[in-house]
Amino acid sequence: MLAVSPDALKKKIIGQEVIKKIFNYPFIDRVYLVGGAIRELLLGKIPKDYDFALGEQEDLKRFEEAFGTPAFMLGKKPIQTHRIVIKDASIDITFLKNTIEEDLARRDFTMNAIAYDVKEDKIIDTLHGIEDIKKRIIKYPERDTIKNDPLRMLKAIRHFSTLKGFSLHNELIETIKELKHLINQTAPERIKYEMDYIISSENAFIGMKMMEHVGLLFEIFPELYPLRQMDEEKGFVLETYGHTIDGFKYLRKYNQPYSLDEKTFKNVGYALLFHDLGKAYTFSCDEKKGVVHFLYHERFSKEIASVIMERLRFSSQEIKTILKLIENHMRIFLISNKESTEKATRRLVYKMGELIPSLILLTICDMYGSSGGKNNISTKQVKRRCNNIFNAYQEWKREPLPKIINGNDLLSLGFAEGPAMGKCLEEIREKQISGEIQEKEVALNYARSFLNK
Repeated sequence: MLAVSPDALKKKIIGQEVIKKIFNYPFIDRVYLVGGAIRELLLGKIPKDYDFALGEQEDLKRFEEAFGTPAFMLGKKPIQTHRIVIKDASIDITFLKNTIEEDLARRDFTMNAIAYDVKEDKIIDTLHGIEDIKKRIIKYPERDTIKNDPLRMLKAIRHFSTLKGFSLHNELIETIKELKHLINQTAPERIKYEMDYIISSENAFIGMKMMEHVGLLFEIFPELYPLRQMDEEKGFVLETYGHTIDGFKYLRKYNQPYSLDEKTFKNVGYALLFHDLGKAYTFSCDEKKGVVHFLYHERFSKEIASVIMERLRFSSQEIKTILKLIENHMRIFLISNKESTEKATRRLVYKMGELIPSLILLTICDMYGSSGGKNNISTKQVKRRCNNIFNAYQEWKREPLPKIINGNDLLSLGFAEGPAMGKCLEEIREKQISGEIQEKEVALNYARSFLNK
């Protein structure tokens, strides 16, 4: 239920533990709660982040005293911001240059431009943000809002994806279309931060479609554009680019059996976005058979995705995980025919380990993106194989296959650290999975012959 009256909103604000801590604190000057926390309270949610605007810099020390912890400066933000982290919440503090009304006018969206004067117990809503929240509309205070911080274009999409039932104001949509190129002036870390929210949101599909509509998707990921061009030039019915984006319809829906945490889920989302990038460079057609091929496209996809992730400052662990998913995104399809053996299933489980649930979810999204969400003989067969793989994975978790040999064993045989050692260990592991090698001495003999070669 939307608390639209000032008195109802004040009651909600005063009930927050963060506000109770500072409500009667002896601050020197004015203290205002601003931004998203008020929006969240209006929507009946509990805020995790609280933004305050202070009239006096000395009052930062009083905030630190009230919460019993020091503030630290945030980097990469256009306005100097101090943060205090407490249990279950973070508090961001900025300083007013002039009046609170001017401060609200420079904020990103009207729904975030509502203030609560802590000392006067008063709501300030000069831009009618409460009314816009009631209408569920995302609207900027003025056009220069976007020029002053182009990341706000992506923030608008993030809010559109995460706030249920909200839409973008037409003027905002047209402005983003016109100024989309300015997103490239923004720090990559800030772009990645907003994309993380969009990719992992409940409405990731509509978020991605809106990014496509306003042109931001191809500004941030120009590597996707050749896929769309290929779809148009070749007249593909099951579009390569199209099925990639459509795959986001199924990301949340089919995560339920696997319950991936947010970090793991987000990695699957990025793997889905990047998994077919290489198809634009590997297209071939067997005209006699009328069959299209994209041979080894996953290798090209990996290379392109690696460049994107380096550019957007993904962590090394994120890059490693996402690339492994891309590299293996065809594996389940390849072992889903009737001739596939249980040995092939076990081999995949041992190869992917903890990434099996992620690979299954990626496969399902890829599959339903390509089939338009419809079930047919092929999709049912893949689903059955996914179930078999997940069962084998759960069995593996209960009783993992112990490593028969390790790097220290190879060093003692005269191996040097490097790719050769890794390749030897991988080959021995493969043979252990298939049952060809089951004893350590046999593994050592294999390693000796490998070394001699």
